[in-house]
Amino acid sequence: MRVVSVNVGLPREVAWRGKTVTTAIFKEPVAGRVALRSLNLDGDRQADLTVHGGLEKAVYAYPVEHYPYWRTELADAALAYGAFGENLTTEGLREDAVHVGDRFRVGSAELLVTQPRLPCYKLGIRFGRADMVKRFLASGRTGFYFAVLREGEVGAGDAIHLVARDELGVSITEVTRLYVGEHPDHETLRRAIRVPALPASWRAHFLERLEHHG
Repeated sequence: MRVVSVNVGLPREVAWRGKTVTTAIFKEPVAGRVALRSLNLDGDRQADLTVHGGLEKAVYAYPVEHYPYWRTELADAALAYGAFGENLTTEGLREDAVHVGDRFRVGSAELLVTQPRLPCYKLGIRFGRADMVKRFLASGRTGFYFAVLREGEVGAGDAIHLVARDELGVSITEVTRLYVGEHPDHETLRRAIRVPALPASWRAHFLERLEHHG
């Protein structure tokens, strides 16, 4: 498991459907070592802090294994690393094998997996496609967020070491399925709610689903 690329970007204004929108989804690879702090990487910012960023979404990781799929699906798109707004393009961390609450050492930093990515309309801006959010979620290729347990430095080529597994073993794929599926599995919902690293907003949503589906 390793870091293929470290990508950062600052908010910029873009035109979208007759309006000016501020977004930081445009990330570009950077060379050398980058300081990873509790809220983001040096040189990186989020535009709308009401839905992006924060301690539980400090670093966004996206598997390099998904790039061939999207290069086929989006044949007209230029897909350099960072294309999906990820800070870390990773190798060896697939959503079906990564659990919420898993801890990893990357460079000199230690990171905690918190949640899948639920993209907003700005992913559509990035690709110039209004259907991109729907396609992204349907693909199951969501990537996931890290919280920073220990600040440090990271760089392309760094090994990613598993420090500890969450004992409840709820994968990113399962969490996404619980969120978007029409008939979520009750046992998995109950297991997910018990994961300490799951953000409160996700826990509340899953509790509602349990009550609704009885």
